[in-house]
Amino acid sequence: MPPARKPKIGLVLGSGSARGWAHIGVIRELAAAGVVPDIVCGCSIGAFVGAVYADGDIEKLETWVSALAWKDVVSLLDVSLTSGLIKGEKLIQFFERHFVDRDFKELDLPFAVVATDLETGRERWLREGNVADAVRASIALPGLFTPVPYEGGFLVDGGLVDPVPVSLCRALGADVVIAVDLGSDVVGSALRLPAADEESETGWTHRILARLGMAQNDNEAARLPSLVSVLATSIHIMQVRIARSRLAGEPADVLVAPRLAQLGLMDYHRGVEAIAEGRTAMRRMLPVLEAALGVGGGRPA
Repeated sequence: MPPARKPKIGLVLGSGSARGWAHIGVIRELAAAGVVPDIVCGCSIGAFVGAVYADGDIEKLETWVSALAWKDVVSLLDVSLTSGLIKGEKLIQFFERHFVDRDFKELDLPFAVVATDLETGRERWLREGNVADAVRASIALPGLFTPVPYEGGFLVDGGLVDPVPVSLCRALGADVVIAVDLGSDVVGSALRLPAADEESETGWTHRILARLGMAQNDNEAARLPSLVSVLATSIHIMQVRIARSRLAGEPADVLVAPRLAQLGLMDYHRGVEAIAEGRTAMRRMLPVLEAALGVGGGRPA
């Protein structure tokens, strides 16, 4: 009797802005358990982290993220006067220079990302061409990043259509899918975050709007949530609803849900905290993963 085929393991990294650094912790915990995915798919920040992982550079990314300060984050934001607050050119140039500047077919692992066609609202699966271009499209959060030109139209954040793209991973041949959902506890959290100093989202938003000549005065700022908080909360609500619907129709075998509601949309400088929670969340689900792999006919090498 021939030996049972080892199941193909797919890793799906969902959208979630700064909470996405938790994906690094999930990946590191999987490695510690001896689990190596065969396929990686990502959406938004999940596309960013997934691309680096598929290229074999996750340790380098973890080192950079762990040392990231809020001033470093601000230095990567190029203010725009058009269809988003941030152009995203400085960020993606940094990504190419320090992490991934190659074609999909050159990566160590099969990799794909999700973006949204702004004109038709259709889901677009990107798995050919330049990786950095695809990542830039997948992270183009409406209102924050400018859209990306693509085949005569424009692409924006994949989280508008599929925040946790399990269906894409299944289509690429995954038998057992590990999915990371960063939105399970975040609805309204941006409005509940305590007022803070200039390192907070409110402080960053004020500086960006000041450069555009649109800053609120102190009285207005005291009464109203920040622009980023309003955007974040609205998008959180939408993406959580979409993710729940998509996951109900196409469930993952293992659903990892880091608890990071305390992190704001732009809290990229809190990577150590996010990575640690990613590891904890994945550790909680290792028994479920072991059971899923057993049912699938094999165990990790």
